[in-house]
Amino acid sequence: MSDIVTVVLVAIYFLAMVGIGVWASKKIHNMEDYVVAGRSLGFWVFTLLMIGSVCSGMSLLGVSGLGFKFAWPTIWEQIAVPLSIAFCIIFFGVKMYAVAKKSGYMTVQDYLAHRFESNTALRGLSAVSGIVVSMIYLAGQYTAVSIVLMWLFKIPHLWALLIGAAIVTIYTVIGGLYAVSWTTLVQGVILIAGVLIMAPFVIMAAGGFTHVNEVMASINPSNVDPWVAGGVFCPEYVVSFFLLLTIGLACAPHVINNVLAVKDISYFKWAPLIAFVVYGIVMFLLKFAGFAGMSMVKEGLIVLPDVKNASDYIFVAGIEYALPSVLLWGILGVIILAAVMSTTDRLMLTIGTYFSWDIYKMILKPDAPDKQVLLVSQLSVLGAAVLTLLMAISPPDMLVWLIWAGIGIMFATFAVPLLAGLYWRGATREGALASMALGLIAALFFGGLSYFKIKLFAMPMHFSFYAFAISLIAMIVVSMVTKKTSEKVLDETMTGWYIRR
Repeated sequence: MSDIVTVVLVAIYFLAMVGIGVWASKKIHNMEDYVVAGRSLGFWVFTLLMIGSVCSGMSLLGVSGLGFKFAWPTIWEQIAVPLSIAFCIIFFGVKMYAVAKKSGYMTVQDYLAHRFESNTALRGLSAVSGIVVSMIYLAGQYTAVSIVLMWLFKIPHLWALLIGAAIVTIYTVIGGLYAVSWTTLVQGVILIAGVLIMAPFVIMAAGGFTHVNEVMASINPSNVDPWVAGGVFCPEYVVSFFLLLTIGLACAPHVINNVLAVKDISYFKWAPLIAFVVYGIVMFLLKFAGFAGMSMVKEGLIVLPDVKNASDYIFVAGIEYALPSVLLWGILGVIILAAVMSTTDRLMLTIGTYFSWDIYKMILKPDAPDKQVLLVSQLSVLGAAVLTLLMAISPPDMLVWLIWAGIGIMFATFAVPLLAGLYWRGATREGALASMALGLIAALFFGGLSYFKIKLFAMPMHFSFYAFAISLIAMIVVSMVTKKTSEKVLDETMTGWYIRR
């Protein structure tokens, strides 16, 4: 697979990303430029940044891999993930942008500290939580990068990790959100065009949609059902799965912070619908390609590699069979790298920002000059790359499990404090602290039980749902017995049962 054409195409792509980073670095004069791109993102850059932040290794490798392994019962993912972008913009973005424009928020932690009058405790807890969950999620992205480079160049997993991480780290460190947003614009166009062109070829190579469904049904009749009673994707799990992806991704730190960088609030009118439709089409095509892969493996048309996360290779194996062209393999490699890197860079920047701005500047050293904070942010991005590389050396059996785990912890940790903070005037500082802390702890606990298959009790729903319930109960109970937030702050943060006034 490692031919000169593939090497040249991937090298051109990598050089283009670094080139954008160099160009973007010239626009960086202060932390506002680095973190929120000077609040200058136009409509299409913002919309594709939202798609790119949600799109990840899960989209091309995890989604098709999940479809290959569990078939139609996983189809709800194709609605929930694109819907998360619309949910984020409508229920978080509209109100938070309006408040941020007056208060100058750099991160969502600025909002939480303001709304709950807790510049140290809640800001610190939410920043640390955001860093932890982002690193778990980021490890999944590095695994996806490695899968692509290993497939393309037949290099060891560790070398693939190092190469992929080095490229993303370079342009993220030097260019900040300017680089991330503009590289994501390019990556988004490559991803959308590539999937629209290539996925149908995989489905046709498997014999067409009808034949694929017949083969899946012959393997197991439940493969063509919307859920499986008593199985992994039982109705209870599907409900929790839908909430996990829709709300969990919407409140993910690397997604929600994008709304603070928009130039004009009017973009929020059409961006949710356009992002939902465009990304929805991409997600459905990838899922159907996974179905086609199940059919091709059953009929002996393709053979997956002998690795523990073999299902994650189904899309690339399907393309290799459907389009046996060296040139197209190189193009496919660029497409998958674009999808993975569009999330990876945003996660790295989020980790760097949370440490440098929310922990270093706002808690540890409030008098730190802007240039010093910017340097700390860049060093934090570099440090995050190193730590997550170590986490990605031994990936789980399915890439999608690691990504879901990250989303699940985000869901349990941030959903309740954000929604209650924006819409319930009765939510208090102590309630937010209890909700976030217990949500994080419970998510790690239930996630550990799920991953290591420890059955202390029946858990028919995704582990994050139980942690979310604990977070919600903590918010309500503690807020009911603690001092209320001042009316002045509630008015300043536009807290109430409305989206826009």
